[in-house]
Amino acid sequence: MAKSQIKRTSPSPQGRLILQDGSVYPGVSFGAMQSVAGEAVFNTGMVGYPETLTDPSYSGQILVLTYPLIGNYGVPASAAKSSLESLLESEKVQISGLVVADYSVFHSHWNAGKSLGEWLAENNIPALTGIDTRTLTKKMREKGTMPGKIEFDDMPVDFYDPNLDNLVSGVSTPAPSRYGEGKKRVCLIDCGCKHNIIRNLVKRGVEVLRVPWDHDIGQEDFDGLLISNGPGDPKMCRYTILQIRQAISQDIPVFGICLGHQLMALATGANTYKLKYGHRGQNQPVREAGSNRCLVTSQNHGFAVDNSTLPDGWEPWFINLNDGTNEGIRHVSGRFRSVQFHPEASPGPVDAGYLFDEFLEKL
Repeated sequence: MAKSQIKRTSPSPQGRLILQDGSVYPGVSFGAMQSVAGEAVFNTGMVGYPETLTDPSYSGQILVLTYPLIGNYGVPASAAKSSLESLLESEKVQISGLVVADYSVFHSHWNAGKSLGEWLAENNIPALTGIDTRTLTKKMREKGTMPGKIEFDDMPVDFYDPNLDNLVSGVSTPAPSRYGEGKKRVCLIDCGCKHNIIRNLVKRGVEVLRVPWDHDIGQEDFDGLLISNGPGDPKMCRYTILQIRQAISQDIPVFGICLGHQLMALATGANTYKLKYGHRGQNQPVREAGSNRCLVTSQNHGFAVDNSTLPDGWEPWFINLNDGTNEGIRHVSGRFRSVQFHPEASPGPVDAGYLFDEFLEKL
């Protein structure tokens, strides 16, 4: 035990977070010794870093966690499993890099299989601690998210803006697969799908056909279409937009989540735009349009739908109570709807779980 403690408390390599505006934040490494570049963003969630780090919507991003203590409960032993059995949101760590204020070297939890640092190193993900994340977050709120990089000595790397690439193509499933059993079948277009979306559908007694983002759904037989979350600029997924438009024209019930919501809006002819710093956390309040019903939601997105561009027959469904941005749209028929937040929310509030039931009732 003494030998283990000496090893854990020995000096760690130094690294630095560098933002495109020239800001430099020195820190101590607790992940992989690998320089990376991406978009620096922040998340305000207080729990659930294993689920957050495996969310494909964070592909290409250097994630700053605002909660001051990270790593105290390690990583669950189930992280070694694959597919839906892991209880995480995908089969691997999806972020490009991690920045925290205070990394807990010693972890303690009945279900822990390893430390966060060990897990990140195994996945070749760099991580820095000892950085004032409150100051860093304040900068990103004032100036907006921006390209950044984690660098180590003698490992230079150029800045990189992931939003210029089609990130969805790198996180979508490579081939169709099926989950669950039921009289009804939902076709799930995987744009970087969180596993808990599939779990929520399967536990409600439907069969799920999961297909790649660029799959021709016209050759498949299904009762409803769900478009998942995913990373990057929705306008990069032109083929997916055409597929959604086709389903709407055939009067097939459609439900979109996060990026899927933005793709739904683009399929209707509406427009999307990039937010200054996005919404990433488990505590975003939204209100249902036309009522006083409020939900506390989990969110992770950097783009939003422009309400003013919605065509006739479509209307805002939910509104963000912090900044008034769009959080959902619906068609007057009630058969086509989408939300910007995450009703599957794992971890996070479960206020919006009923939306899966409402979608399935339309099948």
